Amino acid sequence: MDWYQGKNADRLTEEFMTTRRQFLTLAGTVFATPMLPRLVRADTWPTRPIRAMIPFAAGSSIDVVGRIVLDRLSNQFGQPIEVENKGGAGGTIGTAMVSRMDPDGYTILLQASAHSAAPAAYPNIAYDPARDFSAVVPFGTIPNVTVVSPDKGLKTLPEFVAAAKAGSFTFASAGTGSATHWAAERLRMSAGFEAVHVPFRGGLEGLTEVMAGRVDFFCCGVSSALGFIRDGKLVPLAVSTPQRSSALPNVPTTLEMGYTDSDYNFWMGILVTAGTPREIIDRLREETQAALSHPSVVEKLAPQGLEPMPLTPAEFDALIRKEIDSNIALVKASGVKLN
Repeated sequence: MDWYQGKNADRLTEEFMTTRRQFLTLAGTVFATPMLPRLVRADTWPTRPIRAMIPFAAGSSIDVVGRIVLDRLSNQFGQPIEVENKGGAGGTIGTAMVSRMDPDGYTILLQASAHSAAPAAYPNIAYDPARDFSAVVPFGTIPNVTVVSPDKGLKTLPEFVAAAKAGSFTFASAGTGSATHWAAERLRMSAGFEAVHVPFRGGLEGLTEVMAGRVDFFCCGVSSALGFIRDGKLVPLAVSTPQRSSALPNVPTTLEMGYTDSDYNFWMGILVTAGTPREIIDRLREETQAALSHPSVVEKLAPQGLEPMPLTPAEFDALIRKEIDSNIALVKASGVKLN
């Protein structure tokens, strides 16, 4: 009887160990399964069309530059890139939509400096520009150029500032908190004049109103205004970058004209939803850099005044965090009213 019980106990123990091994194997498979698609996506991405959100209107600087780069990227990936423009509220509407997308690399965000200005302009936005996104690669920086209608008879920035101080000026923007808004506010505060902000849903609307004389000035991206400047429909007074723009070499900078702290760094680039696999971020960055250096893209971007901005994803993320803090501090210190 003792022998039987011992034998039976050994058999039960063996069966228990076998069952336990099977359970652990099965459990390991179950818990590992969610990770498999992530690894496959990272290794084979992209295997289907990519959606690119541009949270500004068609014809804006980020739209013009972004479509040039995306066209080449689509060719390199062998996949269509479907572009959607969703302008409004300084780019926050389209950006909020991307923040809710799966972090699988199949929805990318083309943004500009307005991204880091959003918390200052819209304190109650439904996303965190730093926490909810991962920066991938900047396309570069584009100078903002201050333009007026030829009918105003203003030829230089000092003439413009004198007229603004003597009268009641208005300025256009591509939306509250957009790069065009911040550029104008920095110039206005530096030069010491008051002006009424007139936000539009996109840059083209603002340019149209300035050319028609219904709005006095616009600090917009060179790429948006260049064609109108060449056609004589707009007069460029100054650019916002520390150095002159290669697209407008005869136009001085605001700093040259003696307006301290009037410069504005207008970058643009690609971001993805936070949690996107690092392999996808690295692949997207490498392919974008290859696209930016392709002869056809270089040729198309040359007239846009885009200046290189070589940053790693980590450096790009750090720049955005720094700008978020500085923009919030600027609003608090200056008392700018963000209508």
